[in-house]
Amino acid sequence: MTIDTELTWRHHVSGLGWQENYALSVEPAGVGLGYQLAMLERHGLKACFFVDPMPARLFGIAPVRWMVDTILEAGQEVQLHLHPMWERARANGTVAKDTVFELIDHPLDKQRELIEEARELLVEAGAPDPVAFRAGSYAVNDDSLRALAQTGIRYDASHNGCEGPWPSALSLPLEQVAPVDHHGVIEVPVSQLRTANGGLRHLQICAVSLAEMVHALDHAIAEDHPVFMPVGHSFELATRDGRRVNPVVRKRFDGLCALLAARRDAAPTMHFADLGALPLDRDIAPVDTSPTLVAGRMVGQLWANIVEKRAA
Repeated sequence: MTIDTELTWRHHVSGLGWQENYALSVEPAGVGLGYQLAMLERHGLKACFFVDPMPARLFGIAPVRWMVDTILEAGQEVQLHLHPMWERARANGTVAKDTVFELIDHPLDKQRELIEEARELLVEAGAPDPVAFRAGSYAVNDDSLRALAQTGIRYDASHNGCEGPWPSALSLPLEQVAPVDHHGVIEVPVSQLRTANGGLRHLQICAVSLAEMVHALDHAIAEDHPVFMPVGHSFELATRDGRRVNPVVRKRFDGLCALLAARRDAAPTMHFADLGALPLDRDIAPVDTSPTLVAGRMVGQLWANIVEKRAA
């Protein structure tokens, strides 16, 4: 279970300070970080929280330390997340013309510089030295992995075929779901479903139904996949403005926690720091979804959109 945890850019550019941003992005509507940690504890699960420390460039280390302390006190894992546009963030929320939003739009040396800076900030905030990384927007290319290898970070968790070939731009097959050694880093891809038209849909909590997650996890168990990796966000169980619960997505998260607890013997949850030697580059493929599962998701998504509009 991986959860990207961050102050969001949209609330920054709307003019909010970090305390307001934190309330709407990290702890929105009572279903943010604290709620998610409590659900994990209730079910006896482990999860990795990828924390973006780059807002410390603008706001100082306090908001990052608050995230890190909250996660570590709950017994969960902190690893490194990075949205590079915070390097150019302005206090008044305006955006500089030369702002670069995706890591892959920087050359290798600059990517390494940003990763090193983010790593130092995360450690300053109280986190252990990270061993795993996920780029914001899943935006990695081969230079990103070279930079991670040069900084000694062992795992990357950014490859997302659903978001390829851009911004998820590694020179790996889009359907790659098996861990693989790539440019000196162990790439652990985001889990995927194969859609009826041959495309991919990643296992992000707001993007797939609970039934699809059950289907995908049971397939991964049956086919002896080395890793199954869904994705969530600190803000994802609330409406986009961060002010109301999104009951559809919250139900999915709660259901995923119950599912992982029920399957703990066959698919125990782990932290990246606990991983031993993973079987690499196995010949495995995303599981096919079905019209029935897709129809169920679309009905749920329609209701989620209605909730979102009511909150607007």
